[in-house]
Amino acid sequence: MTPPKFAARPAPPPNGATVFSGERTVVAPAIDLPAALEPNVRLAMDGLDFLAMLPEAAFPVAFFDPQYRGVLDKLRYGNEGEQRGRRRSSLEQMPEDTIARFVKGIDRALMPSGHLFFWMDKFHLCQGFLHWLDGTALDVVDLINWHKGRMGMGYRTRRVTEYCVVLQKQPRRAKGVWRIHNIPDTWEEIPDTWEERADTSEHPHGKPIELQGELIVAVTRSGDYVIDPAGRFVLRDGGGAAPGPQLPRLRPERLIPWRK
Repeated sequence: MTPPKFAARPAPPPNGATVFSGERTVVAPAIDLPAALEPNVRLAMDGLDFLAMLPEAAFPVAFFDPQYRGVLDKLRYGNEGEQRGRRRSSLEQMPEDTIARFVKGIDRALMPSGHLFFWMDKFHLCQGFLHWLDGTALDVVDLINWHKGRMGMGYRTRRVTEYCVVLQKQPRRAKGVWRIHNIPDTWEEIPDTWEERADTSEHPHGKPIELQGELIVAVTRSGDYVIDPAGRFVLRDGGGAAPGPQLPRLRPERLIPWRK
């Protein structure tokens, strides 16, 4: 059963003792971006160079959708780029050591209690990814399952789900940081007012627009910046709008290769 959008939260206990909050009380620091990092514009640069140019401990949220090689190397179908995944195989792949370097760069850029929404496939989720967090202040705090509505690869069960691992930079807290509490942990890709199909016209593995919009609203305030190092993208005015489809359509779901 699909939950109603923007369902009301339960009333807090009478004594006010609750971990929930409908307000975001933490404030991101003022940021003076380098001239080369123009907001709301896709930037033509190496993703690691992009991260190195960002000010330290300044951003409330980042999205990261690596171009994984692991599952393709494991399955070895043999027709990659011919009959299978032509557009995806044309993108530059990220080895695991490169992914770990990105995670460290994101950790440096995030403010305390900032969030990283880390898109992951089932192969890497099951094989283990915590070693990518070594040397960072990032902790796993939640997981969102995205039902894509179409079959993927698999020798046994076929993959219809991708996963958004929610990480938070220490100190871990929800109250005063995460301000909306009606996002389900399973997001079905159904084209109606609650879930919608990802726009894959510009990228072979685009992500659901409205889900990412809701996540941005949950952890930002008006005027905040959102970073997407795989797409070399800085989004300005994160949570300035109320939750819902009226949010700007400019989202970090339309990724482009991380290196150019």
